Amino acid sequence: MLTTTTNIREILSVRQERDVVICRNRVKEVAAKLGMGIVNQTKLITAVSELARNMLIYGGGGNVLLQTVTRGREPGVQLIFEDKGPGIADIKKAMQDGFTTGKSMGMGLPGAKRLVSEFSIDSTVGKGTTVKIIKWKNG
Repeated sequence: MLTTTTNIREILSVRQERDVVICRNRVKEVAAKLGMGIVNQTKLITAVSELARNMLIYGGGGNVLLQTVTRGREPGVQLIFEDKGPGIADIKKAMQDGFTTGKSMGMGLPGAKRLVSEFSIDSTVGKGTTVKIIKWKNG
């Protein structure tokens, strides 16, 4: 059972490259405060970096809702990345390793999914994309 706690709940704006760094740093602070180990912190921060950068490059920027959550007694970090960009026409294709619409290696979305405990994506062409991730302290 997932319970959202009110300890930490904030919105981070990602409008330029430096905001990606600010977002990464804030997520690291929160993960460390929860007692998340360095390996899981690194996985989470890497996923955040990929998703925030994608949101900036492909979605024209957006907002990240950062909050702490619990599952039983286990704490975690939940992030919801939301942009109002062009959306993703074929999510299944976008989630395949190697697929890219830019000049990257195409590891962003599927790579981010592998790094976190839970991952979901919703996108509507012409309206934007929402990606929700959770990284549990021990997972």
